[in-house]
Amino acid sequence: MQQYVRQGCAGDDRAHTVGMVDSAFIICPYCGERFEALVDASAGDAEYIEDCQVCCRPITVRLSTGENGDGLVLDATRDD
Repeated sequence: MQQYVRQGCAGDDRAHTVGMVDSAFIICPYCGERFEALVDASAGDAEYIEDCQVCCRPITVRLSTGENGDGLVLDATRDD
């Protein structure tokens, strides 16, 4: 299971949201570098592949929304 940090103001861990698109920081499970990714919660739960912006390896990203769409859980794992 991979960690993530949702972007917000300094000292604030709330997500920066524009519509239903959130900006989140993912820690690459390969190289350990942190990079920013956009996640779209408007369609509910999703699974997709995103390449690390640092080492270019494929990461499986799983996005889960809360029961009422009021929370996001982002899981980023190796794709091997």
